[in-house]
Parts: sequence; C-alpha cells; structure tokens
Amino acid sequence: MRPPLKAVLFDLDGTLFDSIALLLACMRYAFEGFEGPHPTTEDWIAGIGTPLIKQLGAYTRTDDELIALRDRYRLHQKEQHQLLARAFPDSLPVLRELQSRGLAMALVTSKGNMLAQEALDFTGMAPFLPVLVGADSVTKHKPAPEPVLLALELLHVRADEAVFVGDSPHDVYSGNAAGVDTIAALWGPFSREQLVASNPTYLLDALASLPDLLARR
Repeated sequence: MRPPLKAVLFDLDGTLFDSIALLLACMRYAFEGFEGPHPTTEDWIAGIGTPLIKQLGAYTRTDDELIALRDRYRLHQKEQHQLLARAFPDSLPVLRELQSRGLAMALVTSKGNMLAQEALDFTGMAPFLPVLVGADSVTKHKPAPEPVLLALELLHVRADEAVFVGDSPHDVYSGNAAGVDTIAALWGPFSREQLVASNPTYLLDALASLPDLLARR
C-alpha cells in the first residue's frame, strides 16, 4: 500500500513562476551582435529546465564567448526580472492550501540559487518553500536525479512519500530517476506530446487542480 504523501517538490520557471517571456527576452538580448550561431525560440524553450551555462554552451566555441553571453544574459535578467515575470495567479493559493494540509514543500530548479530566492521573495512564495535546490546546489543537474534526491534529503522524506511538479520533460526525467511520482504541468511552454513522451505519473491541466489530484493520489 502506498504511504501517505508528505512532500511536494516544485519546479520554478513555467510551473510556479510565469517567466517564459523573460527567459526568451534574455536570450535575444544575450545573442545581439554575437557572430556565432543563434538559437531559435523553439531551441531555447527546449532547453528550459536545464542550467543556463549548458544552454549557452551549445552555441559557443570558446570560454570567452560563453562568459560574454552569460554575462549579457544575466545583466538583462537582473534588470527585467521583476518587470517581466510574476507568480502564476494560482501559485500562492495552491501553496497555502498544501501548507494547510501539513505538506512539506521544496523548490527544485535549474535557476541560480540567488535569482531563484529573489523570485520567491518578491512573489511572496518564499515562506511556503523554505528548501531551495538550485543550479548552485548540485553538480549533476536535471534531467539527472541529484536535485530531486537532495530535496528529499533536506525534507527528510522518502521518494515514495513525495511528488515533483514540473513543466518540462527535464523535470519529469529527473523525478522519475529519483523514484518520486511526477506531475507534468501542461500550462508551461512544452506541448502535451512532449510531456507524455517523458512518461510522467500524472498530467495536470491547471495548477488550481493540484490539491484535488493530490487528495486522490
């Protein structure tokens, strides 16, 4: 018999945080004037959920190019972060409801720790997500299981006592590899077909429906 649910892990961008427009704007700004290959919108979206340095590295030939692109991306991200990104309307109500049920929660993101914490702080989500596993927390990032496993360790729960909610195939692969139930968020930038192919435990059409899904788990 399945043990009771004790913890919910969340991805950030595209799951709790409406930031895809920001991420695309930062990509375009970073590559302005760059003489090497440029990613398309579809290329960049496909890499969302993996660390920035990995995404940029696919288009650079030298470390200097990589550092220059990273710095331009981060500059624009810092300037525009609070202007172009917001929590999804249902994020705070859902987090409050899950907290009221006594569920532990953690953020598992490929965003840098400092910027992820800033996002939690200015959206008001920080009190609900005291555990943050970001790009700086691990050496093997999504789709590897290490970020999810670290979150479980910090929350003191087993894999069969947790679920991971994310909008990208990278999230689903990471959660599956760690042994948790995975919930694919269909309100992000990835298609249903892309997420189905990653083999999530559940598909979820709307964040507001998450509490009901977890109650039936």
